[in-house]
Amino acid sequence: MLSEFKENLANNKELLLKVKVFPLSSRNEVKGKMPDGTIKIGITAPAEDNKANKALIKYLADELGVRRYQVEIVSGALDRFKTIRVGR
Repeated sequence: MLSEFKENLANNKELLLKVKVFPLSSRNEVKGKMPDGTIKIGITAPAEDNKANKALIKYLADELGVRRYQVEIVSGALDRFKTIRVGR
């Protein structure tokens, strides 16, 4: 599912993603897409001490083929709904 975003990132300088995070999932994976286009992502890390945010950044960086410093949580650091900026 993230392949379409990877292609979009190749054509643009940066990409904004709307994400809903599900901490303590059985594995790190994309769980689907909501009707408004928000991507549902399950993360194995707990939502404490910023562990889920760090795991989300690592997961997205790995999946999109960028480095971790190129993935930034723009808003929603303390919420399940997040806006994420991915740069090249």
